[in-house]
Amino acid sequence: MAIRKSAIARAQAYRSHTSLWIPAALSLGLLHGIAHAETPKDVLIEVAEHGPNSLDAMAPAANEFAQMASWQLYDRLITHGTKTLPDGKVMYDATKIEPELAKSWEIQDGGKTLIFHLREDATFHDGSPVTADDVKWSFDRAVSVGGFPTVQMAAGSLTDPKQFSVVDAHTFKITLPVADKLTLPDLAVPVPYVVNKKLALRHATTDDPWALKWTSLNDAGGGPFKVGSWKSGDRIVFDRFDNWKSGPTPALKRVVLREIASPGTRRALLEKGDVDVSVGLPPKDYAELAAAGKVNVIGTLMQNEQFNVDLNVTMKPFDDKRVRQAIAYALPYDSIMKQALYERGEPLFGADPSAPYAPKWPVASKYNTDLDKAKALLKDAGYADGFKTDLYIDMSQTTVQEPMALLIQEQLKKIGISIEIHKVPGSEWFAKMGSKSMPMDINYFYGWLDYPEYFYFWTYDGKNNSVFNTANYSNPELDKLIEQARFESDPTAYDAIITKMNGIAMDDVPRVPVAHLYSDIAMQKNVKGYVYWFHTHLDLKSISKD
Repeated sequence: MAIRKSAIARAQAYRSHTSLWIPAALSLGLLHGIAHAETPKDVLIEVAEHGPNSLDAMAPAANEFAQMASWQLYDRLITHGTKTLPDGKVMYDATKIEPELAKSWEIQDGGKTLIFHLREDATFHDGSPVTADDVKWSFDRAVSVGGFPTVQMAAGSLTDPKQFSVVDAHTFKITLPVADKLTLPDLAVPVPYVVNKKLALRHATTDDPWALKWTSLNDAGGGPFKVGSWKSGDRIVFDRFDNWKSGPTPALKRVVLREIASPGTRRALLEKGDVDVSVGLPPKDYAELAAAGKVNVIGTLMQNEQFNVDLNVTMKPFDDKRVRQAIAYALPYDSIMKQALYERGEPLFGADPSAPYAPKWPVASKYNTDLDKAKALLKDAGYADGFKTDLYIDMSQTTVQEPMALLIQEQLKKIGISIEIHKVPGSEWFAKMGSKSMPMDINYFYGWLDYPEYFYFWTYDGKNNSVFNTANYSNPELDKLIEQARFESDPTAYDAIITKMNGIAMDDVPRVPVAHLYSDIAMQKNVKGYVYWFHTHLDLKSISKD
């Protein structure tokens, strides 16, 4: 293929410009010595406390930013449309399913058969064509690697490679045992992405048949962006894939995500104009930045989310429901909202104790701070003098969780409970959750699919017992209701099931609800096109700069 010299010259000029500018502008030593380093219009600089620890979200212990990376690097069959809220914010629309790699699809056999027709001109980043064989292998992989990806696929009744078949080079079929309303939206989440089968298999081994070690460190995708460079623990550079066919060409040519541990530094860089976007700031900073008005702060209430204190029901004394309820009555809710969260969320406590729970999620619990009730419950459970226990927090969330933990520690002393606080490195948090070994922890979960039973599937279901069920909770009655809700088609019956589920969860209280959080992000005023997505990360392909 011939390439004109003028095109080569433009590309070389672009590479030279960004390769010289980015390291200079992101050098902290240099940033302290300059007043303002305006970023180029087609380059976005984002700063965060953490970045991806893997380029493949399928890898064991892959973190949330690995999911972010996979979202940019890989295509999925389908995606969601967007909607504008009354306050002008834009977010994904769970009711709108739109094409991505699949240009069209058909649902047959009462919802048990889904047939997807792929774009014939789609290619991977290495130039090889995307085929239905790549899609099948990728889906086989997702249901077989185990852990989080496999459970996510199961949420949409995708559990067995036999369910996936190749009709022809550009037609892929899914067969379900029963129709499941979660299947189609489950195909739009970060997990079921399409991997370059031939490229990955060149690096597969007997011990690693899905080439997870190689894809953790290398790009095997065909999404809107490809990896320009990556230094784990420092930065990742995404370069636009100009041959992307699954949507409009992104406005940005390059995106740099730089890891900077200090939230104060990340805030200062944004306020000086040296970076375009800052994520993961403390709620206090977002509140102050929003009040100052020099940058845009967008806070969107997360879908299907709960911020809570988990109590491990398999460890004493939290195996006793009365102790768990005592903790629920003892937490300093108002102080947490004001001093740890700075009101960047809505309270999930203090509901009317005489009213049934609404058939939705999240809902506020009927608990409120009442130390007398807490003491009475502890006495009834045989812990009138209190006890000692351990509270674990995620170091990647210390700006919120540490002040919250200190407030809880101080409050529980009043009812005789002595707490030792343990900080777990963010890189180890996921594994720690999976160990089910924490008596108490501060945690949160947001469901990618906005259905109450989906939240319960991940966090309360004893049969599933996913990594997010850190309370290690199991209740056969609730498990049965979760399954019923997934397949109930009558709205009245469905609402009755959800109300009953909420009542059980709040009475057993393996996790104490505290707040429904905002997903906050701060950006320069010339950054446009931000869309809130259920995974809470930037969708780079929609972003542009004035």
